[in-house]
Amino acid sequence: MNELLEPGMIVRHPGAPEWGRGQVQSRIGDKITVNFTEAGKQVIDGRKVSLDLVWSDDGK
Repeated sequence: MNELLEPGMIVRHPGAPEWGRGQVQSRIGDKITVNFTEAGKQVIDGRKVSLDLVWSDDGK
């Protein structure tokens, strides 16, 4: 799923739901930079974590 991510998309980290929703800032190879509402900017290793895309505006 990570290979579909583009800047501006909204995601959640399945292993850290307390981080809230995050907006993808960039994706370079397997390195994904996301700005989460409750955890700030995080760099995610896409080889280890598959981020969940948030499809609806209600955050579910």
